[in-house]
Amino acid sequence: MTKYILVFSFLVSFLYANIGVTEKLGKKVPLDLTFLDESGKDVTLRKMMVGKPTILTLNYYRCAGICTTQLNDLANVVSQLDLVEDKDYKIVTVSFAEDESSQLAAAKKKSVMASITRPYAKDAWHFLIGENNSSGKLADAVGYAFEKTVSKETGLTAYVHPSVTIILSPEGKITRYLDGVDELPFDVKMALLEAADGKVGPTIAKTLLFCFAYDAEHKKYVFAWEKVIGTGMSLLAIGLFILLIKLGRKEEDHHKKGENDE
Repeated sequence: MTKYILVFSFLVSFLYANIGVTEKLGKKVPLDLTFLDESGKDVTLRKMMVGKPTILTLNYYRCAGICTTQLNDLANVVSQLDLVEDKDYKIVTVSFAEDESSQLAAAKKKSVMASITRPYAKDAWHFLIGENNSSGKLADAVGYAFEKTVSKETGLTAYVHPSVTIILSPEGKITRYLDGVDELPFDVKMALLEAADGKVGPTIAKTLLFCFAYDAEHKKYVFAWEKVIGTGMSLLAIGLFILLIKLGRKEEDHHKKGENDE
């Protein structure tokens, strides 16, 4: 499965050039944006962080693709992390989907928390949904770009989006981006310790993965194959054009060489 995600990620990075992450290290996120938590209560990012270094992820809860992989991987990381949750750090996951509910957030939280392999403070990790486009504003603030898609077959809405974990300082400063999945507990720990001191760290070189829209009814990824075909044809045409130019030059050089020999 991983190799298919990597192939899909390469294709989406080529075909959807406007989707991805524009790093804004050192910039502050708007902490007073309002969201709805798992119980449907109005909260702010400031209230959720409570002045702690914070791990931030942007996902959507119906995503059956890389979102689940990313969140489960993070659950595995915090299972091994030798920091105290809710004291040394917080985690905030925000849905950028416009039509998701607090019930979906609660269900996703229950699923992810169940995969943590040790006792874990339930208030250390919050799952939020946007209110008045707050999730969109937060995505813009951290440089996270995604694209909404609608399946022609089912009419279902889904999203093409990158997978990245963002580390915030207690004051809401962006201090680190961790691309993709399979993070190491040591890297996350160091990122949180540096964030606690407000230190901005460089992004560790890693492949930025992308998630395609997933059609749960048909159990398959929704992908604009016409774009792939069109892009492939364009690349093939360019390749043939370059080949013809090279062949033409070789023929011309061969002809000139023959004239000189005469």
